[in-house]
Amino acid sequence: MSNVKQIKFIEIPKVHDERGSLAVIEKDVLPFAIKRIYYLFDVPSSSYRGGHAHKEQESIIIALSGSFEVIVDDGSSRERIMLNKPTQGLFISTNVWREIDNFSSGAVCLVLASTTYNEAEYIRNYQDFKNHVTG
Repeated sequence: MSNVKQIKFIEIPKVHDERGSLAVIEKDVLPFAIKRIYYLFDVPSSSYRGGHAHKEQESIIIALSGSFEVIVDDGSSRERIMLNKPTQGLFISTNVWREIDNFSSGAVCLVLASTTYNEAEYIRNYQDFKNHVTG
């Protein structure tokens, strides 16, 4: 099973000149092939997203704009991580509960996923998640 210690930052290469910055995500930067991309925006600061774990999907979460916090939980330890750099992704492996909250105004949260959408591989109840990871 995965644990919070396996969560890591992925540095996304950038090019900067007088015209601004350009970040590039290519296959060599990622620990998996991208099968799905989605993003969250216009999330009220009092709301949260996530509240689930994945049995199969690995994810990279990036704050394209603004900031938010990601709570990761492996069933025995929990950590809160601030994301606020568009050149830094947070890699989350399988079997890790995640919640995203404290969205700043104008925040955009990009998620790169290793699988296509499959509701059957989600764990949406925290107690079911705890039972799953502790066997």
